[in-house]
Amino acid sequence: MPAASLADLYRAYIDCLNRQDWTQLGSYVDDEVEHNGRPLRLSGYRDMLVKDFDDIPDLRFDIQLLVCDPSRVAARLGFKCSPKAEFLGMSINGRTVSFTENVFYEFSGRKIASVWSVIEKAAIEAQLVR
Repeated sequence: MPAASLADLYRAYIDCLNRQDWTQLGSYVDDEVEHNGRPLRLSGYRDMLVKDFDDIPDLRFDIQLLVCDPSRVAARLGFKCSPKAEFLGMSINGRTVSFTENVFYEFSGRKIASVWSVIEKAAIEAQLVR
């Protein structure tokens, strides 16, 4: 797939997440998707995202940087949100925190087959000590 088309497809996927349109998630994510090397399948991936939105009601994915090649996407996603309680082992309890996530996707055809994600936890920790 041309990189420009893949970028448009990825932006549509992020829009699907931000709308929490779980019925459309399978249009973007493969049935056999893996996340950080763990086979989750589409249902497990959906469950992970639903939990994220339950834990962080104001969660919104903001694309800060996007690089595409014919079958891969690399993105830096920005977040400014207020997790209700614990997040990544830290007690946030409704405080607003800002952080980024560096994430890589491998596509199979027009669907995400693998996701590798690293959240900038140190940025959150620094905000909690202020």
